[in-house]
Amino acid sequence: MSKLVSSGLSKWFGDLQALADVNLTVEDGEFVALVGPSGCGKTTFLRTVAGLEAADEGAVYLADKKIEGPGRDRGFVFQQDSLLPWRTVMENTVVGLELAGRLDATETARVRKLLELVGLAGFENYHPRQLSGGMRQRVNLARALAIDPKVLLMDEPFSALDAQTREIMQTELQRIWEEGRKTVLFVTHQIDEAVFLADRVLVFARRPGRLLEDIRIDLPRPRNMATKRRPEFVALVDRIWRLIENDVRESVLVEKI
Repeated sequence: MSKLVSSGLSKWFGDLQALADVNLTVEDGEFVALVGPSGCGKTTFLRTVAGLEAADEGAVYLADKKIEGPGRDRGFVFQQDSLLPWRTVMENTVVGLELAGRLDATETARVRKLLELVGLAGFENYHPRQLSGGMRQRVNLARALAIDPKVLLMDEPFSALDAQTREIMQTELQRIWEEGRKTVLFVTHQIDEAVFLADRVLVFARRPGRLLEDIRIDLPRPRNMATKRRPEFVALVDRIWRLIENDVRESVLVEKI
């Protein structure tokens, strides 16, 4: 069953076309990563799925229902953790439930289990200033999962982390995903991160953003750091890089000009 369908999706910002006729499907429980050069519309696509941007042509459907705005059936994990500094870890995690009027003893108990799942048991009463960058992103992830969304949308959630923390968070995200098998759309600039995490990698071409290739990742799960040294992994990363190398080079040159 297709959980998410994008049909003929196009998007403009004034005279600038960000997306052009994007057609794709995401199955229930799939982890799908989006990669491509800067400015190829990855984040615009994600924001359209989230209902934060409106399509100019075409549409996106979630469980056969057309997306026409934000909804609790989608959880969004941004690049920055955007935690409320005056609230504790627990209080930040339940904010979506509070706003929805759904916070009760049962939901609070479920959130405690979520915090345990993301490795934050014992930190419920800490404030963001007391946490590392990786821990704050764990809170960010738990907050998105707390509303029990049908689809989890992640926009470069590890981009602000140092290299070592990023590697650990990739492994942790895979573990968390294996526990619940949420449908995930994950935007990243790191090709190796996409191959490590995803069931499929959607490669976007340079603006106007359009789907260049849909690559299935058949590496066995669970994956670990040794997976990144396997010849099959290296070959997949190289294949995707060769698809977008010219677009990346052109986008960098344009930015410098």
